[in-house]
Amino acid sequence: MSAATERSPRPRIAVYPGSFDPVTRGHEDLIRRSLAFVDRVIVGVAVNVAKQPLFTLEERVGLLQDTVRLPEVEVQSFDGLLVEFARRVGASVIVRGLRAVSDFEYEFQMALMNRTLDPKLETVFLVPAFDLTYLSSSLVREVARFGGDVSQLVQPVVQQALRNKFGR
Repeated sequence: MSAATERSPRPRIAVYPGSFDPVTRGHEDLIRRSLAFVDRVIVGVAVNVAKQPLFTLEERVGLLQDTVRLPEVEVQSFDGLLVEFARRVGASVIVRGLRAVSDFEYEFQMALMNRTLDPKLETVFLVPAFDLTYLSSSLVREVARFGGDVSQLVQPVVQQALRNKFGR
């Protein structure tokens, strides 16, 4: 078989969905570690009508783009079903983080629903680095709201954006 007729295997693409309000070092950890088993990660910034985000959709996408500067990582926003977004971008894997046992029940239900909607789409659960296990966007927002130091929890660009939001 000649090189011209050989086909390279299809790249493995993962979607890492979330609200990322704001992106934390925990999110970064999972994005980077996902690249160990996929060729590309598409970070899907979700429009969630049930939440009132601190940052606009455009701000969240921009903060992610400024924070995770890797050629194998792309940031896109999406609205609607995650499985539809995954199909649209050619993903075969959904990456989700589990910080605590309490996250598991909800994530397990979502994984089963996504498998029902698209049996070819696999969900992979990653546990964050030990020193980031406690970290959540809501915790970062709360600390920043009251003027606490979040420099170890987020990148400097995110820290500045939080200061701007809270007038500090």
